[in-house]
Amino acid sequence: MTRAGEPAWAPGSFLTLLTVAERDELLSLGTTRRLPGGRHLLVEGRQDTQVEVIRQGHVKITTTVGGLPRLLAIRLPGDLVGELAAITGSGRIATVTTCGDVVSTVIRQAEFLHFVNRHPHVAAQVTAAVGRKLRWANDRRSEFSAFPVHVRLGRVLLEIATSCGEAVGDTWLIRVELSQTELASLVGAREDTVQRALRDLRREGLVRTGYRRITVLDAAALRALTEKAEWL
Repeated sequence: MTRAGEPAWAPGSFLTLLTVAERDELLSLGTTRRLPGGRHLLVEGRQDTQVEVIRQGHVKITTTVGGLPRLLAIRLPGDLVGELAAITGSGRIATVTTCGDVVSTVIRQAEFLHFVNRHPHVAAQVTAAVGRKLRWANDRRSEFSAFPVHVRLGRVLLEIATSCGEAVGDTWLIRVELSQTELASLVGAREDTVQRALRDLRREGLVRTGYRRITVLDAAALRALTEKAEWL
C-alpha cells in the first residue's frame, strides 16, 4: 500500500518489493522535495553518493557520448536511482533529469547503507534492482543486431506505454516527452532511420505522433508485430 495522498507505485518498482514497515523506515531517513521538469537529480561524473527514491513523476536516465546526451532509460514512481554510486563510492555513471513535476526523497549514503545492512531483505532487493537494470540494458543491446529498427522501436514504445502511459479509451498516451533523438538512443539507430520507422508505424495505424508526444493506438497489433518478427 502507499501513503495517503501518494499515487500507486509502478508495478515491480523497488518500493513495491519492500514491506510497509521497510518502506516507511526507508523514506523516513531522507528529505522529500518537489522539483519541476528539467532539473537534475544526479549528474554524470560527480562524486556525490546520495540515493534518490522517486515518489511521484518520471525521470530520464542519460549518459553523454561524443558530447551529446543519450537516453538510456526512464525511471518510474517507486524506483530507486543512484544506488550504484552509494554502494561503490564511485562517481555517477549517468545523469538523472526530471520529466515534469517530480517528488523525490533524497537519502544520504551513510543512512542508506546502514539501513540496508540492517535489513537483509532490502539488501537483496537492492541487488535485484541493479540486476534488472543491467539485464534491461543487455536486452536492448542484443536487439540492436537482432531485429529491424521498426521492431525495436515498437518494443520500446510498448514497454514505455504500459509502464508510464495513460489509458485513453483503447489507446495509450505516453506521458513522458520523447524526442526522435532520444528514441534513436533507446533503440540503437540513426535518427533518420527512427523517423522512417515511425512513419511506417503511423501508416499501419499503430501509433500517432505529435511534438514529443506519442500515442499507441493499437497495443495488441503492435505487440503482434514485434512478436512475429524474425531475427536478422
